[in-house]
Amino acid sequence: MIERIQTGVRIEKRILKVMKALAEYHDMTLGDLIEGIVLHAFDGKCAFGTQSLDLIASLKNIYHLDLNANYSHKLLESKKPKARHA
Repeated sequence: MIERIQTGVRIEKRILKVMKALAEYHDMTLGDLIEGIVLHAFDGKCAFGTQSLDLIASLKNIYHLDLNANYSHKLLESKKPKARHA
């Protein structure tokens, strides 16, 4: 049995758009997609097959996502995020 918790994470906007579109394409939740990616990564495996990688490349193009793994841990925000109003 597993226990899920609600969390708030900050993520680059275009990455999130690609992930949400990929989750929608596979008819799964964003949380399920993230869990699958992480579990594959923990096992040292790629979470995506050739067709999904092709789809991801197309989605990256659509959402103008030019980042790749070389940018990992090096992303700097150009401005502070807008404050949320209650």
